[in-house]
Amino acid sequence: MTPTATDAPCSSLNLGNLSIPPPTHKVNKRGETIVLGIEGSANKIGVGILRYSPKYQTYHILSNPRKTFIPSVGKGFLPRETALHHQNHVVALARAAINEAFPFGKEENEFFLSAICFTQGPGMGAPLQSCAVAARTLSLIWKVPLVGVNHCVGHIEMGRVATGAANPVVLYVSGGNTQVLAYSSQQKYCIFGETIDIAIGNCLDRFARAIGLSNDPSPGYNIEQEAKKGEQFLDVPYTVKGMDVSFSGILTYMEQEAKTKLEKGLVTKADLCFSLQETIFAMLIEITERAMAHCGNKQVLIVGGVGCNRRLQEMMASMVKDRGGTLCSMDHRYCIDNGAMIAQAGILALQFGITTELKDTRCTQRFRTDQVKTIW
Repeated sequence: MTPTATDAPCSSLNLGNLSIPPPTHKVNKRGETIVLGIEGSANKIGVGILRYSPKYQTYHILSNPRKTFIPSVGKGFLPRETALHHQNHVVALARAAINEAFPFGKEENEFFLSAICFTQGPGMGAPLQSCAVAARTLSLIWKVPLVGVNHCVGHIEMGRVATGAANPVVLYVSGGNTQVLAYSSQQKYCIFGETIDIAIGNCLDRFARAIGLSNDPSPGYNIEQEAKKGEQFLDVPYTVKGMDVSFSGILTYMEQEAKTKLEKGLVTKADLCFSLQETIFAMLIEITERAMAHCGNKQVLIVGGVGCNRRLQEMMASMVKDRGGTLCSMDHRYCIDNGAMIAQAGILALQFGITTELKDTRCTQRFRTDQVKTIW
């Protein structure tokens, strides 16, 4: 089996978090906290296992397998089909994660879990429920507590630990969310700007379907590759409203351009992808720079599935460098939805005494980032 977790442990010392209190949860013989995280809010389902070592003060991903539901060309992923996909794969993924994290034959690798963490929202209702049922079942079987995790906070905490970003301005860009955030004195992530209609990832996915690009491995990735071949830049609407952005009108405009100009040979798919990508990424850079100026922060962290786009990282790095700052970014292993990110946010909550009672594990499709108390 191909390893899914090959990175070295990440230190917790540079994060600027509060000191971790003595554990009130179960730990193993070495005082380590180990949690299993289940993510399935959209078309990807992942199971990750994460360990915290008090001796070295590190977080270490022990395993992180995932599966992606890929619909046919021109189609999106529907809740019912996606939920069935997750139900078909969650047991095998949990087994694979456990086998990789706790290989047989070594006493120090004895199976142990302190908690089960799961995505409680936001996301698609049926897929969320499918994964929540799996989490509840494992919690009851192994008699360990549950920790419900906000999907958005999972992305942020995974990014902070993986890159060592202590107090960054966060650009969170995915299929369901587009937000610019920073940590506030109220122990929450404050949203400084966001989309007022559809998310940037949804815009890219729908445009990819409109021009017949494949969903494999993802529509956004295929747009990124097409954009590299673009030669003609089209005048695309640029819609920034204060600190917020809008993508629905841009999508409608680009779909019309594709219908009228592609057939006549006036533009190529590459030109359309290039023009769309450059425009909407520039909008994100603008509102992120404003948030940096307002907060006085010198670090920017990009998280979410769209965050692994190399062109977005390149444009952001240029802006951040001009401001004398640093960019913290990741590749597809941690930007794209995965179980380890839910385990990371969950273990932080668990270490500060936060668990979720079984009666409170109902999922919600609308669960804003700024609703969560991140007391660590």
